[in-house]
Amino acid sequence: MATRKTDLPALEPDPLEPQPQEVERYVQALQGLTKAHAELARRAAWNQIRLAGARAGARPEESHDTLNRIFRLGEPPTANLEGPHDGILVTPTIPAPASAALRRIATAWMPWLGKRFDPQREAGDNLLAPSARVPARVLFPGCRPEPVEGGRLAAFRFRTYVGPGKVDPDRETLKIDYDSEENPRLLIRDILDELVQVVPGAYLGKVLLRRGGGDEWRLIGYFALQPPPAARHPEAQPSEAAAEPVPAAV
Repeated sequence: MATRKTDLPALEPDPLEPQPQEVERYVQALQGLTKAHAELARRAAWNQIRLAGARAGARPEESHDTLNRIFRLGEPPTANLEGPHDGILVTPTIPAPASAALRRIATAWMPWLGKRFDPQREAGDNLLAPSARVPARVLFPGCRPEPVEGGRLAAFRFRTYVGPGKVDPDRETLKIDYDSEENPRLLIRDILDELVQVVPGAYLGKVLLRRGGGDEWRLIGYFALQPPPAARHPEAQPSEAAAEPVPAAV
């Protein structure tokens, strides 16, 4: 259903204590904006994803419910993802003590910077900070991250294809599959990312971990991707292309 830009302020949920269904309605409204407001939709959807992640420490049930609702509103990207995309770890969804520890570590040091896509090969790899070179080699012997543009490193190649979600079989997702001989057997090959487009330019992903080497998968976290700044709708109005606010820690 089409949404008027003037409808959004009344629908915008409280950033600190929203109900999941309020965020869901707001994101649905963003999806109904016209192409003329595509950059506004991207920024607003991205902000709702980041805010939900920021609430995970104090309100984990609401945060996870909200992120799942946003994910289920999405669809496989309508255009082939190509080139580098900036990424954030939104929140882990593992049990509370380990999740809190991981969030603290990620706040202090986050070596994962995003992903790089090659639609012609239906493949890609992950982008890492230069400081990840030594830890990657220690944790995954034989891993040799490659220098790429912007001083970053590329590692852990994947293939991409569209298919039903493992934990959301009624939804089509873009699979990001690491199960190949070129990746380390420790952990990496048992990870499957599933990605959806919330609105053009804002993508939400679930990180799944395979249990026991079979076809049973567990959700262990959410991540998000967006194009680098230079690729984000350069035709957008200046007021809509302003810097995105950083949500307060919750």
